[in-house]
Amino acid sequence: MNILTVTPNPSLDRTYEIPGLRRGEVLRAGRERVDPGGKGVNVSRAVAAAGHRTAAVLPLGGAPGDLLAELLAAEGIEVAAVPVAGRTRSNIALVEADGTLTKINAPGPELSAAESESLLAAVREHSARADWIACGGSLPLGLSPQWYAGLVARAHAAGARVALDTSGASLVAALRERPDVVKPNAEELAQAVGRPLATIGDAVKAAEEVRESGAGAVLASLGVDGQLLVTASGIYFARASVDAVRSNVGAGDASLAGFLMAGGEGPEALAAAVAHGAAAVRLPGSVMPAPADLAPASVTVTQAVPLDRPLRSPAS
Repeated sequence: MNILTVTPNPSLDRTYEIPGLRRGEVLRAGRERVDPGGKGVNVSRAVAAAGHRTAAVLPLGGAPGDLLAELLAAEGIEVAAVPVAGRTRSNIALVEADGTLTKINAPGPELSAAESESLLAAVREHSARADWIACGGSLPLGLSPQWYAGLVARAHAAGARVALDTSGASLVAALRERPDVVKPNAEELAQAVGRPLATIGDAVKAAEEVRESGAGAVLASLGVDGQLLVTASGIYFARASVDAVRSNVGAGDASLAGFLMAGGEGPEALAAAVAHGAAAVRLPGSVMPAPADLAPASVTVTQAVPLDRPLRSPAS
């Protein structure tokens, strides 16, 4: 399995574990981590942790960009860097003792038209060897909401399958190019259809509408309520038992990596997605799970979707 990832707005992620978040006070962190960040970057990290080949296409600038490249290379990831004039951003995550996560995401550098085109050219250069292209995250300044649509179109022209994890206008614009898989969370799914989602049945209906708009399949993360896979051939629902959540940073990215490494379709891939996501939340910061961290026996997959079950964190 060879997975190419594209992250237009990567980051250095600094995670601090704190007893509790108290506004206006000096907080002393018990632990600190610095990890490569960004949705595509984390997919590559999870793929590499599982022993598969992966390359990460991303714009890098300044000293933070150099450090990000070093960290990725140390994890066995081929770095396809596109030099940019601006500095790669740094994000901060605060994880409280009860698992509550507070994130501060920087906007990132502004990319020029030439840098945007160089990024697409790097994707084209590396796509021929890829089984999947996984792209996602926010777009930096300088890239329009149609940028992902252009990427999907070019990837399909090269014969590649595309998994897209983005939201808002970028997701809606990309649907016309028919990405093979999209991976929204409940909030992003609600945003895509323009209405709140109160039950798992609401999430299923929203996912079906996203499919009708162009997505080949919808892999929807519902947080503690489980995960949905809505395809042309069926609808599947999966959950995993998790004793304690240490950090959910990057858990959705680990989930997408598990899905793609298992083939990117069907209930077996959904089970792998849930196993990887559940393993990720047990780890500190944005550490990606290795095969030894997985507990596939804790995952249940069914087509008997509990449509009436309320979402514990209603998406609006």
